[in-house]
Amino acid sequence: MILSELINEAYSAISVNKVRTGLTVLGIVIGIGSVIAMIAVGQGAQDSITSNIQALGSNLIVIMPGFQRTPGSDVSAGRGSAQSLTQADAQAIQSEVPLVQAVAPEIDHRYQIVAGGENTATQVVGTVSAYQGVRNVNVAIGSFISDQDVAESARVAVLGPTTRDDLFGTGADPIGQSIRINNVDFQVVGVTQSK
Repeated sequence: MILSELINEAYSAISVNKVRTGLTVLGIVIGIGSVIAMIAVGQGAQDSITSNIQALGSNLIVIMPGFQRTPGSDVSAGRGSAQSLTQADAQAIQSEVPLVQAVAPEIDHRYQIVAGGENTATQVVGTVSAYQGVRNVNVAIGSFISDQDVAESARVAVLGPTTRDDLFGTGADPIGQSIRINNVDFQVVGVTQSK
């Protein structure tokens, strides 16, 4: 058979079985589209996981209170239920472990934050100035908590961009504004960049 006869044969087969041809083309399009979508989703998930790991840092160690067990018992009270770590523990790690570059103790809890007539519920982290370097926090507006703020127990706060937008409006500059967390007033000194 020559090429023109093959083309005529294919055309006649396609035109005779239009439904079968349409379903075949549809199956091919859906199959290729599904493969492309799955590759895109997989790549997106991989990029997200990679950026989260990079944000933590490859040299970060998180120490949390451990299990609470009684002698002779195999029952655990659960991870982090024993609140046994103190500021003295953080200072001991900093001074006695030679390869530790920075220690940033933190305590976190979910609170309702109020500013003016607006409020939002969010995670609040109490920490020290070293937190910025340890957790790779970049400040977009203002400054981060300073050592002097910590020494004076100053009531200052650094907001995340979502909390800032919820309380003050999208892109607002809240530096110097007052917010209330758990019935205590704090002054906003900075806003972090979104990750």
